[in-house]
Amino acid sequence: MSGETTGRDFDNLAWFKSSYSAGDGGECVEVAAGRSGVVRVRDSKDKGGPMLGLAPEAWAEFVGFAAAGHTA
Repeated sequence: MSGETTGRDFDNLAWFKSSYSAGDGGECVEVAAGRSGVVRVRDSKDKGGPMLGLAPEAWAEFVGFAAAGHTA
């Protein structure tokens, strides 16, 4: 077992809301980095719902892609 938190222990991570999130409760994303370096991403409106776990390199690539103004 790694040093990463498991289950509901994700609540103990320091979550940061995207600066691009709408103030009216619209599309909101939160991100937290676990001790193992895995970057967690979740919907801030559904804190108990599913989340993604990404390698730091994958997260950095996504952020660079998004910052360049690309759309899916």
